[in-house]
Amino acid sequence: MATSSSPTLTAPYGSWKSPITADAVSGASKRLGGTAVDGRGRLIWLESRPTESGRAVLVLEPENGGEPVDITPKEFGVRTLAQEYGGGAFTVSGDIVFFANYKDQRLYKQSLSSLDVPPVPLTPDYGGPVVSYADGIFDPRFNRYVSVREDRRESSLNPPTTIVSIALGSNDVQEPEILVGGSDFYAFPRLDSKGERIAWIQWSHPNMPWDKSELWVGYISENGEIYKRVCVAGSDPSLVESPTEPKWSPDGDLFFITDRKNGFWNIHKWIDSENKVSPIYTLDAEFARPLWIFGMNSYEFVQSHKQRNLIACSYRQQGKSYLGIIDGVQGSKLTVLDIPFTDIDNITSGNDCLYVEGASAVQPSSVAKVTLDVDKSKAVGFNIIWSSSLDSLKYASYISQPELIEFPTEVPGQNAYAYFYPPSNPIYRASQGERPPLLLKSHGGPTAETHGSLNLSIQYWTSRGWAFADVNYGGSTGYGREYRDRLLGRWGIVDVNDCCSCAKYLVDSGKVDEERLCITGGSAGGYTTLAALAFRETFKAGASLYGVADLKLLVAETHKFESHYIDNLVGGEKACFERSPINHVDKFSCPIILFQGLEDKVVPPDQARKIYQALKEKGVPVALVEYEGEQHGFRKAENIKFTLEQQMIFFARLIGNFNVADDITPIKIDNFDAE
Repeated sequence: MATSSSPTLTAPYGSWKSPITADAVSGASKRLGGTAVDGRGRLIWLESRPTESGRAVLVLEPENGGEPVDITPKEFGVRTLAQEYGGGAFTVSGDIVFFANYKDQRLYKQSLSSLDVPPVPLTPDYGGPVVSYADGIFDPRFNRYVSVREDRRESSLNPPTTIVSIALGSNDVQEPEILVGGSDFYAFPRLDSKGERIAWIQWSHPNMPWDKSELWVGYISENGEIYKRVCVAGSDPSLVESPTEPKWSPDGDLFFITDRKNGFWNIHKWIDSENKVSPIYTLDAEFARPLWIFGMNSYEFVQSHKQRNLIACSYRQQGKSYLGIIDGVQGSKLTVLDIPFTDIDNITSGNDCLYVEGASAVQPSSVAKVTLDVDKSKAVGFNIIWSSSLDSLKYASYISQPELIEFPTEVPGQNAYAYFYPPSNPIYRASQGERPPLLLKSHGGPTAETHGSLNLSIQYWTSRGWAFADVNYGGSTGYGREYRDRLLGRWGIVDVNDCCSCAKYLVDSGKVDEERLCITGGSAGGYTTLAALAFRETFKAGASLYGVADLKLLVAETHKFESHYIDNLVGGEKACFERSPINHVDKFSCPIILFQGLEDKVVPPDQARKIYQALKEKGVPVALVEYEGEQHGFRKAENIKFTLEQQMIFFARLIGNFNVADDITPIKIDNFDAE
């Protein structure tokens, strides 16, 4: 939104000067890794800091107006590499924090009341970071810690995943004991309040957890072993479902989220005595997200003054998140709480409040304390406790607010969605008749969703006079199973078509310049970018960040979690060959810049090098940037900055017809710059 005074300077789109610098963006990229509440009701959060090379630190909320306190000592970093994407790296129980340490991947415990005492290791030292733990819970009945374990000692390509128990009573570190095993993957081990039953989610190849998974309950004997198991959801062949997020209520009832019948993830309850499942509230909306990372928390139990158990939950419908309270007693009534967030992640229950991780078009990724009234039916307070970027609020007059657009796809009667951000700068305007260049982003996953929340890396472009489109192509989450399944067997077709259709829609609407359409994406979005540039002629240039170029190589080299993902998304060898951009370099004709982390195990560096080499030999303008010490996704501030600036100058030099206002030294572009 621009200020009320009209812009004073006329300059070409793309050449505008902006205070939202690449330094501001990279400094604003603090990431949130979850929240929890300690025994005294104090909030704890996990933040990763680009300025400390992406080190993740647990932080305790300030007391009496003081400063937040770092819990994690400087020589530690809280991050698990379980399933490569991690998540669920810490748990708080009373006064104790349990966490996975990044360097050695061992579990540690730390006392909040004596932060000067170093964390104590709980799991064996295997001589390297070869065993990872995630999504753990404390079991007071047997004084042990129960966690998902990924064991890469024998094989890093096919490591066994199990649920293990780690004894806490002894001074000596002991080998964890396997509680549950035999399936390919496990998540969400959750104990009831008495420690007599444990629920968990499991799934096996070739399924991803959002395709088909199972919810089990195990009964725990006097000696701590599981003596009986019941499959609660996922075993009925007549129902295709993917249960997730099991949780025991204070009364000992098991709740969970599944997408049976209506194809949307809704909250359900297990009736133990009849082994029956019943929906708590049915809505064509998603109450959960795909299980890419461990430790997601989309709902919480809260108690009203009438001692009724209510459920605080978030759900997503038509590109927007809502915070609600479900009263299961009163015929399952859903009350929506009015808060400024339009995008909500996790919810943590505090004392008479909820801590909500969320964002909006004008608010970056944040944690808000939402205070509820006595009936728990209204939000009476909303305070930001943590922000990924306090600085972003000072750019208010430059912020471009997204418009949710619905556009026709190549399949008659099927539409797809995107967020469109027009250029926005209070000081500049373009000359009449000029249309802005477009940068279209294809999100990663591909089974994921982009959100229309404040992201300075988008505002970096729009404040310089670019239009930006963030596409939720068919196959994205947030719109139910049917929409999600559009990509099955058709990755590299539906996503590419939808990105091209979106660009065409924006051209036809007169919003962007057809001659300056660019595409960018990371990971799976990088694959869509490369595929769009190889197989279609819509875009004039592209940037691939750790993108997939060779599907066959990805199948052969990627980690266990995604090792059969391609089977569902693409199919057999023939389809993999046909849809791999690397096999069709003759079809590339426009400039491409590639960015790659050298420690990436999801998309190994070989893929970017192969594309680079092939395009270099073909004579297409191309550049490759490789980063030491970076994995799948860039975490270091200097690399986040460099990636952004080099994309900008690359597009400006090759297709922009404008000079960038910033002082950026371009890297050499092969087949463009003189030798």
